[in-house]
Amino acid sequence: MTPKRRVARLAFWSIIVAFAVMALKFVAWWLTGSVALYSDALESIVNVIAAGAAFWAINVSHKPADQDHQFGHHKAEYFSAVLEGVLIVVASLLILAEVFRAWQAPVTLDEPGLGLGINAAAAAVNAFWAWLLIRAGRQERSPALVADGRHVMTDVVTSVGVLAGLLGAIATGWVFLDPLLALIVALNILFQGWKVITSSLSGLMDEAVPLDQNIRIREIISANSKGALEVHDLKTRIAGRATFIEFHLIVDADMRVGDSHAICDRIEEALKAEIPSVRVTIHVEPDDEAKLPLGTAAVPFA
Repeated sequence: MTPKRRVARLAFWSIIVAFAVMALKFVAWWLTGSVALYSDALESIVNVIAAGAAFWAINVSHKPADQDHQFGHHKAEYFSAVLEGVLIVVASLLILAEVFRAWQAPVTLDEPGLGLGINAAAAAVNAFWAWLLIRAGRQERSPALVADGRHVMTDVVTSVGVLAGLLGAIATGWVFLDPLLALIVALNILFQGWKVITSSLSGLMDEAVPLDQNIRIREIISANSKGALEVHDLKTRIAGRATFIEFHLIVDADMRVGDSHAICDRIEEALKAEIPSVRVTIHVEPDDEAKLPLGTAAVPFA
């Protein structure tokens, strides 16, 4: 199965899983009347919407470049991730409104054992699915899958906290613990939503590759540049699963065009072997014209 089909299939199944988990959580809330379980169920609605948005974005991001989008559609996944972050924030606000009502009129829990058991089963399904999404998203460099997986994992942490707290409320009879737990859930969701939004905006702002990867890129260029003199003005940016690299390659002014092209091909092939989704742009300059920009450190080739 190709990476594209694998990511798309996972995104599709995320919608199915999200619907199933949402149904389980609403049944748990209906059986117990717990505002904490209700808040957990509300977040599942966000999971369903976010899973649908991720499925759309992943399919768009895999479209080939066209006349209107000549560099491809890689950034579509970031829009999905930002939307997911916004929806998480909306869910937290809905929960806070429910918490306020619960403080005004606390309720005792009905059928707590069965309701908590159903919610625990939903949390177990979510935990496995979140692990699968994050693992696949990192392997395939899919921001939408990673964001969806992290959101689902947040839901798992929320569910575990709610279950533990409600067991304490049942044991002690302190009904105020129910809305208190919902308040903690809402604040945690709000924080996670902010993290998803800021992380996705970094991608939309053409964030450079991490330092360790930048060093590795320089090593690859240096190891495959025999015949050239030096490189400068190395720039990188990440757009979804694609990495863009560009730099200036300095060669002898008397070198034939074909020879300089062969060096470029060798470097590109080495970079693609290390980073399959890389896009490389090399500007070749003769040594008698090359001038390093002020403050730029040249990287000499071996």
